[in-house]
Amino acid sequence: MRSIYKINRREMLSAGAAMAAVTIVPRHVLGGPNFKPPSEKLNIAGVGMGGMGSVDIQNCASENIVALCDVDQRALAQNAQRFPNAKQYSDFRKMLETQKEIDAVICATPDHNHAVVSMMAMKMGKHVFCQKPLTHSVYEARRMGEMAAAAGVATQMGNQGQASEEARLICEYIQSGAIGAVYEVHAGSSRRPPISPRGIPRPTQTPPTPPELNWDLWLGPAPQRPYHPTYHPFSWRGWWDFGTGVLGDIGCHQLSAVFKALKPGHPTSVEACSSNYQVGPEIADQTAPKSSITRWQFPAAGDRAAFTITWWDGGLRPPRPEELEPGRPFGEGDWLLILGEKGKMLGHELIPENKRRQIGAPPRVLERSPGHYREWIQACKGGKPAGSNFVDHAAHLAEVVLLGNIAIRTNQKLLWDGDNLRFTNSEEANLLINPPYREGWSL
Repeated sequence: MRSIYKINRREMLSAGAAMAAVTIVPRHVLGGPNFKPPSEKLNIAGVGMGGMGSVDIQNCASENIVALCDVDQRALAQNAQRFPNAKQYSDFRKMLETQKEIDAVICATPDHNHAVVSMMAMKMGKHVFCQKPLTHSVYEARRMGEMAAAAGVATQMGNQGQASEEARLICEYIQSGAIGAVYEVHAGSSRRPPISPRGIPRPTQTPPTPPELNWDLWLGPAPQRPYHPTYHPFSWRGWWDFGTGVLGDIGCHQLSAVFKALKPGHPTSVEACSSNYQVGPEIADQTAPKSSITRWQFPAAGDRAAFTITWWDGGLRPPRPEELEPGRPFGEGDWLLILGEKGKMLGHELIPENKRRQIGAPPRVLERSPGHYREWIQACKGGKPAGSNFVDHAAHLAEVVLLGNIAIRTNQKLLWDGDNLRFTNSEEANLLINPPYREGWSL
């Protein structure tokens, strides 16, 4: 089964603690050099230029790319060839403090630096595009949504599939009543450890830091530890201090359309089991598990019934639906299964196939997207909010997804008081909502 969240090929290849008291000036009030009418180009800066950062900045190359920032000079050099007029930095703070003409910032650092970069930019009235899962902690996700609303800036999380046709079909089928009231959602990923190493202990070797890398800046707010190539480049996702495991990596992709269709609000509980239960703290406290099952319970609200979301990864999956034709793939790659009282969906398609043909396409009621990056650019220039903006969608989605990691780490059923941002039955879990930053770093 193809992933329901295919990144549009044309987009991918085009263009080659409480918050500190601050004064927030909404962007629409600022005017002056930070305001750009639709006819003018934005001045965009990129922070984190390896991997998706390079893809993100290329997809915004229709605008003025005025600054590139990365703690690794190798990533800077690769992108400087494409944008030779952009100024280069290793410290995003210096970039934002000195280059005043910047209108918007793209953040594609490892997860543990997302919030410190994005919050500083928003406080300064900059628009922000930030990669998924938006933040590293539940607390950061809540504060990012609040800051985006207070600052009045245009925002977008990097879950590109939310702009796809498939995502809209999922919403339209659910909202049309084609499968009746949704009572279960299952989603997952069979992503293997070589892509995101996990279930391993912290290395004891201390090889020299590459001369091109500023390791202290790479760590940012994370706890101090020696450099090792198992963290950088790319392989940081499975380490709790830096990444959010497979759930954080893929959950914001696979669950986005469900959140838009069902508008779930806060879950009442979250629980998980994982392969980390069988290992000691020298592994479980360091890395995400090789496999896990996570379940959130959501109460009924208005006309929507109560329902559960269950996440499966590491090759685990629910029972194969009886309606699925023999030989049809199930639970492979990144996948989504939706169960309703009148029918089921695999990804964006009704099952079985004869029911899909019988019912046909749902009524086309949702506006189609001009493209994930174009949504954000248009929002920066005064257009409507982007589809995965922090205020209406991304911050809450990320918050709920990241609650699952706390359940994985504590191996408990946790009762969630979303209004007060705390668990009512576990102080151990509450300590993981807002892990402390290293000295010298804050939101």
